Amino acid sequence: MTRNTSVVIPTLVRIKPGALDRVGVYVQRGQFQNAVILFNKELDRTLIDRLDWSLASNGVAAVDHVPVTSSSFEQAQEIFQSLPQKTDVIIGLGGGKALDVAKYVGFLTRMPYFAIPTALSNDGFCSPQCSLDFKNKKKSFPAAMPYGVVVDTEVCLNAPRILWLAGIGDSVAKITSVYDWKLAYKKLGTQVDDFAALLSDATVFQLMAKPDHDLEGMRLLATALMLNGIAMEISGSSRPASGSEHLISHALDLINAKPRLHGLQVGVSTYMISQLQGRGADRIATLFNTTGFWDEIRKDPFIRQEWIEAIKTAPTIKNNFYTILSEKDQLSDLIAIMDKDPCLQGIFI
Repeated sequence: MTRNTSVVIPTLVRIKPGALDRVGVYVQRGQFQNAVILFNKELDRTLIDRLDWSLASNGVAAVDHVPVTSSSFEQAQEIFQSLPQKTDVIIGLGGGKALDVAKYVGFLTRMPYFAIPTALSNDGFCSPQCSLDFKNKKKSFPAAMPYGVVVDTEVCLNAPRILWLAGIGDSVAKITSVYDWKLAYKKLGTQVDDFAALLSDATVFQLMAKPDHDLEGMRLLATALMLNGIAMEISGSSRPASGSEHLISHALDLINAKPRLHGLQVGVSTYMISQLQGRGADRIATLFNTTGFWDEIRKDPFIRQEWIEAIKTAPTIKNNFYTILSEKDQLSDLIAIMDKDPCLQGIFI
């Protein structure tokens, strides 16, 4: 059965050097006057000052500054309940915690929301879901798609390099997730939105053409991650961006003795899953060699036994979510890949 697709996409998109200093112009153009800024508590104060200056210079009042200390459902609810009455726009500045909380508050208030990521470690800054801590577990909640996406490529370039590598890892996951989505259609009749699948696929290969740690590389990565988020909005599910590789990462989050960056976990699991799927492994390996992704992980290797437990757990993470991990017991094949694949030597201990 066909359906009419109605999607929410950003009205304003600016991905360029110096964009942070123009946020006041963009907010004022939307005729917003009173902003609440949610930011990571540990964020460089100069970035907050630059945002404040830009807003004030364009007649926009920053009526409150709220440091986000955790990505908890409880803190998001508390912020929502304490918003000044005259607030008419929410601005999220920083990394995953601040942006997840900000876009959930935007969803609750039905107010326009500006996403200003200061690093490009995952596609969450422009997606219809957010990940919040709820009863000691990570849980996905509906979230506001941003009215505006502002990515200052200079700011992102100056963020720790490992965050860029995490963004690369999260981006390549679209290769395996789209395969899993189409596999779910063949096996269960899971509806596939062809345009969303095409959009996710296209963003990955555009990024692979120039995987450089420079301003242009940041522009390509930001664009790819943003369009991945929009693909999820188009399809009404996480399927264009999340498959078996994400199930392994989610399972790792439950098992890991210490937290690891989502994109690093996803990148490694994407490479392993691509071997099972017989699609894209060589290109992923080349990308990770070129960017130094493998080298970064070898500085702090993953725990092999945690990954084995995560692979066992992964198929149970989501109900009615068919992937290649649902085909048969893939554990022995994945352990063989972990132990014998040349690219993965030194990745696990």
